[in-house]
Amino acid sequence: LSLSLSLSKTPLRSETPQILPPSSSSYRTPLPAYPTHPLSQLHLHFPTLCSPSTMGKGGALTDGVIKKILLSYSYVAVWIFLSFTVIVYNKYILDRKLYNWPYPISLTMIHMIFCSTLAFLSVRVFNLVEPVSMSRELYLSSVVPIGALYSFSLWLSNSAYIYLSVSFIQMLKALMPVAVYSIGILFKKDSFKTDTMANMLSISVGVAIAAYGEAKFDSWGVFLQLGAVGFEATRLVMIQILLTSKGITLNPITSLYYVAPCCLVFLFVPWVFVEFPVLRDTSSFHFDFVIFGTNSLCAFALNLAVFLLVGKTSALTMNVAGVVKDWLLIAFSWSVIKDTVTPVNLFGYGLAFLGVAYYNHSKLQALKAKEAQKKTQQADEEAGRLLEEREGGDGLGKKSDSQN
Repeated sequence: LSLSLSLSKTPLRSETPQILPPSSSSYRTPLPAYPTHPLSQLHLHFPTLCSPSTMGKGGALTDGVIKKILLSYSYVAVWIFLSFTVIVYNKYILDRKLYNWPYPISLTMIHMIFCSTLAFLSVRVFNLVEPVSMSRELYLSSVVPIGALYSFSLWLSNSAYIYLSVSFIQMLKALMPVAVYSIGILFKKDSFKTDTMANMLSISVGVAIAAYGEAKFDSWGVFLQLGAVGFEATRLVMIQILLTSKGITLNPITSLYYVAPCCLVFLFVPWVFVEFPVLRDTSSFHFDFVIFGTNSLCAFALNLAVFLLVGKTSALTMNVAGVVKDWLLIAFSWSVIKDTVTPVNLFGYGLAFLGVAYYNHSKLQALKAKEAQKKTQQADEEAGRLLEEREGGDGLGKKSDSQN
């Protein structure tokens, strides 16, 4: 499914990449990567693939490193393919002109049931992933609110596919950094900066221009997608407040394990009143196990792809891959689905894209500077301890000499 909970360390083998949560120094999209938010906004920071120890003489890449690089880009290709597939598949199912099954709550619930079941098997039966120690009080106070926000985000985002084109939805999702930054300031998790806010305004202007040029503009669909962005952004900030601050870290599989059942409960309430009566009265509907089974399997496979990818790529590679995926979706929507993409659309999205790229670059540079400062501080502390030990040893030696 595509839930960026904040991740820190994945409990697999010896490789433990770090995924930083949204903070004043970096904007992060939580995982699992259910495709209701722009996956190009994933800011994953992992150990670099090519360290000096993996290089050959003279800085040349060894055969082993080349194989690792090829494997890494294979993971990236798989991630792009699955993310692309799930988004287009959801559009195909929900669109009235295609499969014509416009029940976004039901579709999301099917995904949650499927993914929570497989996550339970992965954690409890096959022991592929270690569960996180979590009390009932912590679950109710931290996971349940996040699950509620996530369920509404998925509901509204999937609903938007009924009214809007895939290309236009991708353009609207470019507002995610704006929403995260604004809500971060509101909850005092980020500080107001004039240059950053100016960049946020440029992104907003770009999206507004893209919306102005949309050939099949639907105000209700835009409202649904903007609502989904708002709920998702709030969820990202609440993850930092409710989980990260308490030292709770979840990978994509454990995120599904803990949050998917909670989302299912929250989705069940509106489903009973909104979609269940319609489905009950639609005698012609028969559950297609092939369509919904493969759709749910692709959603779960997307989370597994992210789970594998996080240890095999860099932040730059992931960002570039996300951008490629977004443009591929726009091209596919225009060429295959025959959605109208106007020059004004492209100009507005291009402006928003430049703003997002600059925002990502500035955050990445700030993160690098912070890491360099931390390493310098650690080196200074280590040097201080060595100096104290040396002075302590010299003092004992002098005292022993004086006694003799």
